[in-house]
Amino acid sequence: MACSFATSTVVSSTPTPKPLATALTPQCLSISRAPLATVRPLRLAAASRSARTSGFVARAGGVDELPLVGNKAPDFDAEAVFDQEFINVKLSDYIGKKYVILFFYPLDFTFVCPTEITAFSDRHDEFEKINTQVLGVSIDSVFSHLAWVQTDRKSGGLGDLKYPLISDVTKSISKSFGVLIPHQGIALRGLFIIDKEGVIQHSTINNLAIGRSVDETMRTLQALQYVQENPDEVCPAGWKPGEKSMKPDPKGSKEYFAAI
Repeated sequence: MACSFATSTVVSSTPTPKPLATALTPQCLSISRAPLATVRPLRLAAASRSARTSGFVARAGGVDELPLVGNKAPDFDAEAVFDQEFINVKLSDYIGKKYVILFFYPLDFTFVCPTEITAFSDRHDEFEKINTQVLGVSIDSVFSHLAWVQTDRKSGGLGDLKYPLISDVTKSISKSFGVLIPHQGIALRGLFIIDKEGVIQHSTINNLAIGRSVDETMRTLQALQYVQENPDEVCPAGWKPGEKSMKPDPKGSKEYFAAI
């Protein structure tokens, strides 16, 4: 398993710098006071145990509320690390300006997480070209984020990143987006695509051990932008820019199927 998590401890082969990641307590995080949707706690089911490791698989319980997709994204105002500086990020500041890729990851100084974080950073210019801001979030402090950014990639660190890492030490952001595992106090690998109106148009949530695809995130974002620019068309499975789209009516769909 790529990340090993237990109910109360995190097992990591990479030592976490204690003075930064654990000893300091952040005091600057502020979350907007807008009412947050109540999310039913997630259930934890024990995974198979081996002689060397034991872990838990988080399973989402039933949620009575409407799905987040199609609704306004919960706003937040939180401290983050960018360009080795502490900054504040307010999600609603991007409304009317940019699309947003907001992704959550469990913890700093783990194993799957840096592969995802650096992959998004390496492709940042491509997202920027299509007017999209990438934001990463975990429940770690800005001090832990900073220490990880200042650690070389070859040593399990991140190096310089091209987008902010947000600190969610109060866990309010993770909870409002429905990705918090209450009994472990960490977030599942949730990813949300938010349009320029602040509406969530796509979400995907992976369990702790499964990394996400930057390619698929980019493809989904491009499909979203296409249908918003061409509201009388829809994108079929696996659609990529330049490929044939579909008219969502009996006649138009037949034209699509006849052409493929």
